[in-house]
Amino acid sequence: MQEKILTTKKRGMPILILFILGCLLSIALIAVGAVLLEGSEQTVLGGILFGIGMAYLCLCWILLPGFKVLKPQEALVLTLFGKYVGTLKGDGFYFVNPFSVAVNPAAKTKLNQSGDVTTTALPAQKQGAATVEVPSKKLSLKVMTLSNNRQKINDCLGTPVEIGIAVTWRIVDTAAAVFNVDNFKEFLSLQCDSSLRNIVRLYPYDVAPNVDTTGDGLADDGSLRGSSELVASRIREEIAGRVREAGIEIIEARITYLAYAPEIAAMMLQRQQASAVIDARKMIVDGAVGMVEMALERLAANGTVTLDEERKAAMVSNLLVVLCGNRDAQPIVNSGSLY
Repeated sequence: MQEKILTTKKRGMPILILFILGCLLSIALIAVGAVLLEGSEQTVLGGILFGIGMAYLCLCWILLPGFKVLKPQEALVLTLFGKYVGTLKGDGFYFVNPFSVAVNPAAKTKLNQSGDVTTTALPAQKQGAATVEVPSKKLSLKVMTLSNNRQKINDCLGTPVEIGIAVTWRIVDTAAAVFNVDNFKEFLSLQCDSSLRNIVRLYPYDVAPNVDTTGDGLADDGSLRGSSELVASRIREEIAGRVREAGIEIIEARITYLAYAPEIAAMMLQRQQASAVIDARKMIVDGAVGMVEMALERLAANGTVTLDEERKAAMVSNLLVVLCGNRDAQPIVNSGSLY
């Protein structure tokens, strides 16, 4: 379906003025006709004028549905007896065929997005008062943000993770959005979920060995946590390819939430803590060995004390215990001979 923009329909104000003048003229014709009918002369002319005035007043209301008012970044898709006639775009006061009908199959759909957030209920609504909300048939051309619910997805290693995304989108082809899909809002939401699952399954949560995330046959260090920008870019491209047929442009996709699933979160936390402890211990041992080597070299170079291999081994052991221990050292003073 090719979009057709109606550019010659921005004539609402002149027609409205003519409509009002016609109503005033018909009232005047009715008054003149009534005066002539009361008299004995020109009763035929009076009946004609009276009939014309009454006919216009009875039929003029048919023109009212043809007046359309649009705000900036709004559009209206019109059909006439089931046939697509065009789209009104841009702010202004329009007049179209009164029998044309605006079409928006997603008018009643409410998603968790910027343009469809339900406002706070009024006091009358809180008390249970009956309210009738008429959905607008206008399409919003503004940039909107869709924030789908968090999903639980298994990564490439089978680890369940919870992830949420925010997708920034807008309508660029109103005819495609209305006629190519049944409901473009639901269609967008479903395609976001599907694309998110397809991309997340290619990555591990954290860097893992022998994992190919790019599809080139070589292992890389891509991960959901460390390559969030790349993952979001691939998700955006995936969604954009799926919703292009619906006349929707995907501007940006961002990961808003990423965490292990609750059932394994505690175990993964222990694993990360153990890995951190091991790395810290390795750094402490490397530093302690270096300090011991430096101490022995300084003692030997300055000739401060001469130690045999057995005493060197004891000194190394004591220094490593002091430097690698978790508690403060408790010194022991030796008052006797070294040997």
